[in-house]
Amino acid sequence: MERGTKERIMEEALRLFAQNGYVATSMQDIAARLGITKAALYKHYGSKREIFDAILAKMRQTDLEEAQAHKMPEGLSEEMPEAYRGISPETIRVYTKAMFLHWTQDAFAADFRKMLTLEQYRDVEMAALYQMYLAEGPVAYMTDVFRPMTDSDEGARQLAMALYGPIFLLYSIYDGAADKVPVLAQADRHLERFTQSLPQP
Repeated sequence: MERGTKERIMEEALRLFAQNGYVATSMQDIAARLGITKAALYKHYGSKREIFDAILAKMRQTDLEEAQAHKMPEGLSEEMPEAYRGISPETIRVYTKAMFLHWTQDAFAADFRKMLTLEQYRDVEMAALYQMYLAEGPVAYMTDVFRPMTDSDEGARQLAMALYGPIFLLYSIYDGAADKVPVLAQADRHLERFTQSLPQP
């Protein structure tokens, strides 16, 4: 293995975590998947937890890059309220579509999502990460985005739920579909209808 060895280890380990669960996967399993000895694996990562921490760091960085690429706020609304004002419905549509594609078509992100889905009922930390990345976290973030468009926190949260609820459901439909194209089209239709219903700037 040459340059990118640590990245390849992360990817293969995450693939195993998504298939078998984090707890059920050993360093020996990871080494076997890579076709190397366990001793060689330990030269790059001292433990399974170290691999997991590297996966988390990559996911955090990816989140930041997605927000920057789509001109979405990167911090909390109370820390940077101005950044949450004036976000257009079209920006929301494009960003939400990009995140749907990220969580379904990007192999690393999709495996991370599947791992958290598997492990959320077995581990408190995994449950918290599942909430942060896939459930309460996205709803809370979009609530902040919608708050300037509404006259109440409850109204903003209802908009966030109306946007994200179908997207969350479509993750599972996408995973189970033999033909992914109609699912992507369904996501597009949902986002078009939803953003058309928002007040235009």
